[in-house]
Amino acid sequence: MQEQVKTVIKVGLSTCGIAAGGNRTFEALKQEIDTHNLDVALQRTGCIGMCYKEPIIEVISPGGESHYYGGVTPEAAVKIVDEHIRGGQLAEEFLLDAEKDNVTGKQVRIALRNCGVIDPESLADYREKGGYKAIEKALTEMTPEQVIDEVLNSGLRGRGGAGFPTGLKWRFTRQYKSDQKYIVCNADEGDPGAFMDRSIIEGDPHSVIEGMMLAGYAIGASEGHVYARAEYPLAIIRLEKAIMAAKEAGLLGENIFGKDFKFSLKIKKGAGAFVCGEETALIASLEGERGMPRLKPPFPAEAGLWKKPTCINNVETLANVPWIVYNGASKYAAYGTEKSKGTKVFALAGKINRGGLIEVPIGIPLRDVIYEVGGGIPGGKRFKGVQMGGPSGGCIPESLLDTTVDYESITRTGAIMGSGGMIVMDETTCMVDMARFFLNFAQNESCGKCIHCRLGTKRMLEILERITEGKAKPEELDLLEELAYNVREGALCGLGNTAPNPVLTTLKYFREEYEAHIYNRKCPAKVCRELLTYTIDPELCNACRRCVKRCSVEAISGEKKQPQVIDQSKCIKCGNCLDACRFDAVLVE
Repeated sequence: MQEQVKTVIKVGLSTCGIAAGGNRTFEALKQEIDTHNLDVALQRTGCIGMCYKEPIIEVISPGGESHYYGGVTPEAAVKIVDEHIRGGQLAEEFLLDAEKDNVTGKQVRIALRNCGVIDPESLADYREKGGYKAIEKALTEMTPEQVIDEVLNSGLRGRGGAGFPTGLKWRFTRQYKSDQKYIVCNADEGDPGAFMDRSIIEGDPHSVIEGMMLAGYAIGASEGHVYARAEYPLAIIRLEKAIMAAKEAGLLGENIFGKDFKFSLKIKKGAGAFVCGEETALIASLEGERGMPRLKPPFPAEAGLWKKPTCINNVETLANVPWIVYNGASKYAAYGTEKSKGTKVFALAGKINRGGLIEVPIGIPLRDVIYEVGGGIPGGKRFKGVQMGGPSGGCIPESLLDTTVDYESITRTGAIMGSGGMIVMDETTCMVDMARFFLNFAQNESCGKCIHCRLGTKRMLEILERITEGKAKPEELDLLEELAYNVREGALCGLGNTAPNPVLTTLKYFREEYEAHIYNRKCPAKVCRELLTYTIDPELCNACRRCVKRCSVEAISGEKKQPQVIDQSKCIKCGNCLDACRFDAVLVE
């Protein structure tokens, strides 16, 4: 590794950074460096993790001292260059160092080891960090069976949601004899609020490629396919560049590292169907068919892509593999619990102060994730629950905040670990409306192949809509629960099997909210529009008439300098009057 001889500025340019204006920040920094003829290397990098503070830059001095700055607009970039680079003083106004320590204190970055560290479009950067050393070690020092044993002994389980032992899946695929086998990377991340796999590909695409090569060597596959949703254009661009760079360097192709091993990679852009996260539906889509699941057995390990033995792993799973093979199974297994080893990447979203990308040891208490890593709930509001596993998962309430984050413990709550989405909810979240949102998503994404999923989720959604509108009958609550269990037991694939989870967990932990909607025609969280009533307190009304001007249906009237009144027969409950009032005179019940 060459010693750093100049100041380096790294700019986070994953999707989150770019969306926050990172490209403009990059250009502003470049212009300042050129204008003042500064001896500074300007580099792009992936997601640093603190998405809530983007655009983020890291300034590394020639001596290796590092400082992070957040919310770096082009104007802020000019100040940072002037104060830090030219003046030798920290730009305290934008400094993130202490905040970064709070965020990363409980993290262990293995899958994310290079994200926010290297230039994702630089093969040299990846190799400088030990990239492709694991596949070289495997090809020159290990048999395929030894690679499988190493992954199996590490305790790595599939990070796509099911949690099946990765090494065992590889062993099953290896045992089938065939003239051709395939390794498939499932990058069809579809959970609302989840962005783990996208961020890994955008920040460290070569780790996924190397993971696929190791899997290919282990199972006897010479061809790999990455199934990535087309809504991830930046991830696909960076993966394409990484594949091209690896080919040019002789890391993909024939006789890799001078051994009798060949491996090629192709990218398939998926249309964004949630059901294609299921293995057999994904395979159907890869083959050019409509993405619909089929009955198993046979499992893909025996008859997958083009009826050949196929192993499917998700992005995060594969990104862990090079680290495990190079560093050894025991080092990975040192993290986690007895049955759930290693680390897990999560996307923190929703009502959380520090939303972003984190990686923590499995077994950490959920409370630590929410309050220590995530910084708690904005505005001092009360934590209400966290949805884990997306539409396939369930809601964990405040009473279970001390649950440890591992496969077994999370499953016992009724939720699932899933691929790693965590959507945090506070006291302003209506749990009935939240269940309706996720079920609506699952119902829209159903391929319609089986009746339980196609019709069962539709009938469940209709009941939830009636509840949120105050039109449901008391007996429909029992019918909703009965339907949920029938759909879970009768659906053909994982989408239908897990679609009822958000409903079942909210019924279990927040039943009183359902009952308030049905019996009292009230939404305790004041979210469900049809159950709300807007009034104006005459004692607080200042007669400024701002609410009158904002009301699009002319439902508010009153004399000048007199309290205003809302005509309930005209009110459409849009909330514009509430937003307009500066004196807290608009009341919502």
